[in-house]
Amino acid sequence: MRYLRVTLEFPARVRHPMHDFLVTHPEMEREELWSWRFVGEMPAMLFRVVGPLEPYKQRIQDVTPVDDCTLTAVTDNSFYAFVRAEPTSDEWDWILAFAHESIAVLPPVLYTDDGAVAFEVVGEPADLRALLGDLPADVDATVDRLGTDDQRRSPTADITDRQREIVATAVALGYYDVPREATVSDVAAEFDIAPSTVSTHLRKAEATVMHDLIATGRHRDRR
Repeated sequence: MRYLRVTLEFPARVRHPMHDFLVTHPEMEREELWSWRFVGEMPAMLFRVVGPLEPYKQRIQDVTPVDDCTLTAVTDNSFYAFVRAEPTSDEWDWILAFAHESIAVLPPVLYTDDGAVAFEVVGEPADLRALLGDLPADVDATVDRLGTDDQRRSPTADITDRQREIVATAVALGYYDVPREATVSDVAAEFDIAPSTVSTHLRKAEATVMHDLIATGRHRDRR
């Protein structure tokens, strides 16, 4: 068995309405799919959402494929969403690409505010190649990491070179000091790029490290 970490880029025309809401609403940060199963013929999914609850609640009430949704606040800016919904036709097009005998998706599936979906999947090499080949042509797939044992990678292994470079500069400038000695704008000035771009790189790197640390801790606890 091998595993890969893959990022799927979805153009706006094929995104699920709630993923599009995540992209277009300025206060929404990310959505993590942690569990999914079929209740009869209707998929039931558990999401953890980082962002304000009320705008999400108002938007999802108007989404036709959603049959039922229960929201439970966790913090002031995060909540769980238990959703029963029929996938859209565009979603089925890429979901069916995972219908291979050995394929298993490892939660969480991370929906980002830039229109991408990132996750890890394990399976036999032939099935992993078939998966990538079966994805719809309008979904851009990038393999971020390929390996044989995802539990042995370091917490920073999935950070891209660009993210690592920006995080290192942020550390050197004092962005992570307490109290903070530098701002996102200070880091952006070092690269001559927009502060929003730096913020995106930092949040993605932080999310990757945190998810991997939690996954590694759970693995050690089970041994």
